Amino acid sequence: MTKKSLYNIKSIVVVCTMTMLFFACSSDYKRVGADAKKNLYPQGIAEDYKLVYTETLDPLRSTSTGDSKKIAILTGAVSEDYENLEFPYRTFPKGLKVEFFDKEGNKSIILADYGIIYSGTNLIDLQGNVVIEMQDGKTLETTQLYYDQATQWIFTQEKFKFSDDIDGTLIYGKGMDFNRDFTILNAHKTGDGYKIINDKLDD
Repeated sequence: MTKKSLYNIKSIVVVCTMTMLFFACSSDYKRVGADAKKNLYPQGIAEDYKLVYTETLDPLRSTSTGDSKKIAILTGAVSEDYENLEFPYRTFPKGLKVEFFDKEGNKSIILADYGIIYSGTNLIDLQGNVVIEMQDGKTLETTQLYYDQATQWIFTQEKFKFSDDIDGTLIYGKGMDFNRDFTILNAHKTGDGYKIINDKLDD
């Protein structure tokens, strides 16, 4: 066998070995990558759902039912249940509607394109076209809104549009927080806006 033939055989062996190693590494990488990314599936899906949240007026004893009142009603097209995970939550991928009731029973409405309720932290995350129609006629529009059920406080860090058709107020800003009854509103940073002032004097 000539040196040239021996060189050609060695070259072919080296190329084949490198090719095998390359494909072996690629296969292992894909397998590890697929294993690392776990697909999550809901343990339950509800369609055209309605969740009613209530609170008791007096502390309950083990044998009593007590009086309760509605504080919120949540409705929507689809709800996906991930409550079986270590960090449990529930999603609302096709949007939702939340009706809040204050102490007098007056209703305010929140609409959103998407929502998540984190059961472990009692936090509701609303996203998309979030609109609040307050019981006194005021309206807040933003892209993301959080509701802390434990403190009954609502807040956003995103840009917002706040309007009141009754007194002619329109305010643009970024960041706002307020209580569930919408009686306390704190705007963090305001920009353009106007307020109509009626200076007509009675005769």
